[in-house]
Amino acid sequence: MQFQRYFLLTLILFPMLSCQTDSYVQEKQVTNDYDYHHDLDNNDNFSPDGKWLVYDTRTDNGGIAESAKIEKVNIETGEKKILFQITNNEIWGPGAGAVSYSPVQQAVVFIHGLANSTKENPYQQWRRTGVIIEDANPNVPIYMDARDVTFRFTPGALRGGTHRHEWSGDGKWIGFTYNDAILKALEDSTGQKRNLRTIGVSKKIGRVNVDKNDENVSGEWFSALVVRVVPNPAPGSDEISHAAGDSWVGTNGYLLKNGERQIARAFIGLVKDKKGKDINEVFIVDIPEDITQPGDFGPLEGTKDDFPMPPKGTTQRRLTFTGENKYPGCTGVVRSSPDGTSLAYLAKDENGIEQIFLISPFGGKPRQLTAHDSNVSGNVRWQPDGKAVGYIHEGSITICKTNDAPFEQRITKLTQSTSPAPSNLVCSPDGKMLAFNRLIQKEHKAPSQQIFVIEVRM
Repeated sequence: MQFQRYFLLTLILFPMLSCQTDSYVQEKQVTNDYDYHHDLDNNDNFSPDGKWLVYDTRTDNGGIAESAKIEKVNIETGEKKILFQITNNEIWGPGAGAVSYSPVQQAVVFIHGLANSTKENPYQQWRRTGVIIEDANPNVPIYMDARDVTFRFTPGALRGGTHRHEWSGDGKWIGFTYNDAILKALEDSTGQKRNLRTIGVSKKIGRVNVDKNDENVSGEWFSALVVRVVPNPAPGSDEISHAAGDSWVGTNGYLLKNGERQIARAFIGLVKDKKGKDINEVFIVDIPEDITQPGDFGPLEGTKDDFPMPPKGTTQRRLTFTGENKYPGCTGVVRSSPDGTSLAYLAKDENGIEQIFLISPFGGKPRQLTAHDSNVSGNVRWQPDGKAVGYIHEGSITICKTNDAPFEQRITKLTQSTSPAPSNLVCSPDGKMLAFNRLIQKEHKAPSQQIFVIEVRM
């Protein structure tokens, strides 16, 4: 039944795609191998020169654990190159996926499951690390973040698994989400919630060596968690129990009132309102240049019963307060304008429709950017000039300018409405191209994620 549904979809969809009218831009299919997925995963997939797209080969059943390859494809010629390949990878791992290009060098970073993954001890959120591959040296892994799960723990090393790695604009930092293996084991042994997701950063300031065993990994970058999470936030407070949906603020941080630029990450944090109900809100965390000094909450390396703690000078602040709104809460990946002045996120308007909102990194009243009659479905991406954002709405790739003109004059539908909708939108460094995935069904084959590109027209 599933095959018939997707096959019928292909018969209907692709004649339309191949005969687009002048009102839509022409789509170009870049990958054409229907035996596996080419998953962009909503990362930063364009090479610095805009000529290549990098992706993983995850499966429907195994996900990233079963992705044995990191590949790149030339958007002009369709040429493919393997950057990294795991021999004898199994459905339980190790796996390699969720890959992003550096904006300043020909290198990528991605998730790599632990080499000792087995059926009994598989790839997990808390059993993975970040690996860098330089294009000039395929299959030569550079282990980015160190992992140390043997007490006494090591400053600069983490104790779990990193995910959704994102380079900063200058290529000197990598941000990520994180789950802790020590606290996951504590949760399993006590039954009390401790496996919380939070956010960290790594900086290329020196190698971190740890004790050698099958669970530990030495790393070339120094890592620290920068967001503090707690199992049970106090109702009505700014404490959070989950942090994700994060990205860098600005290409080079945001401008402080004293004229200095501050490096920071914006994210979605889960708080409790005064009645104890969970609400997702937008937060920002200011990150010090020196992340090697412990802060007030505890050691950088953590303890046997608590997380690694943020470095000295780290400050997290809540930006949105939607608890009294008719439809409270925020969602999506918080995406910053290149100059760092505006953070884009999703929230419901007064009619209960998911829209894009903008807020300053200093907080204040949010601005509603979109005014659609139906939900924006996500994939928000800024143009490099900061004058527009791209996103998916009603199965179409849409561009919305950020000026003050009436909403109808600010939006452009670039593609026809399709189902399944395009996904994993990513913008080229020069802003002239958008890349995305489409789930394509070919006769006698399972549906597969293929990569398409379009020119941006506003």
